[in-house]
Amino acid sequence: MDYLTNMREITVKEGFKGQRILSFPDESIREYLGDPFVTNLYISRIGFFPEVKYHYIEKSEGTDYSILVYCIKGKGWVKTGGKTYPVDKNQFFVLPHKMPNSFGAHNEDPWTIYWIHFKGKQTSSYMPVCITPQILVHEENLFEQNWQDLFEKIYTCLESGFIKENFRYACSCFQYLLSSFLYKQTRNGIPGKGETYKNLTEQILSYMKENITRQITLKELSEKFHISVSHLSFVFHKSTSYSVIDYFIRLKIQRACQYFELTSLKINEVAYLLGYNDVAYFSRLFSKVMKMSPKNYKLKSG
Repeated sequence: MDYLTNMREITVKEGFKGQRILSFPDESIREYLGDPFVTNLYISRIGFFPEVKYHYIEKSEGTDYSILVYCIKGKGWVKTGGKTYPVDKNQFFVLPHKMPNSFGAHNEDPWTIYWIHFKGKQTSSYMPVCITPQILVHEENLFEQNWQDLFEKIYTCLESGFIKENFRYACSCFQYLLSSFLYKQTRNGIPGKGETYKNLTEQILSYMKENITRQITLKELSEKFHISVSHLSFVFHKSTSYSVIDYFIRLKIQRACQYFELTSLKINEVAYLLGYNDVAYFSRLFSKVMKMSPKNYKLKSG
């Protein structure tokens, strides 16, 4: 693989021009660990390495912390589970604690990375489905800049004084950062296919919202987007973890809730507005999604 072919024998673990590191041993934050803002997910070390040529880390027995590495420039690689993966600009990876791993910079085009070591009772909830480097969704660098700004905000907050209020705020910001990486703004780690999945799913969702008052079928969507029913279903489920029709029902129920909250429309009127001529069927769908009947929802929201 060409991202490793040019690696030299020279490797550097730490000590780079322009690097920044802050560490918080468990002993130093022990008094904070009873705080729910901290104990569920907290930072033990944070840093920034710019263009770190020969950067190399190996943890053959894993670590007692998990690590997030976000590459904003250049290239690198990560090895885990016996496989080595290239890491490019605007990619990140998360390594669980105890997992043997190694990673480092590309020799000819060394990466610039933000990284955070983290621990906490809910760490496992923030692990990605797969360990392979993930590509971040971005539009005109907007998300990239937001994420970099948030890293800087966390670092600056911790650097300004190691007091409980600062640590709580930094941990809260990190929870948002990690969540946005893993659950909102990520796509499949295969560049071309991931982008295709994302674009098609967004088009389907847009079409659903535009036709929220109708009933649509898989056949209709298949013809609209010139793709087979089976492949459309596969792509949508891959992107959302829901079937097309189930997701569409949830969009309709969400709209129904808005009607109940913001208007005086009756249940049967809302059902008709959303394309359901059978009010009893609409009520069953609503109850299945919201875990309460439309009548009870109206009473609760009123």
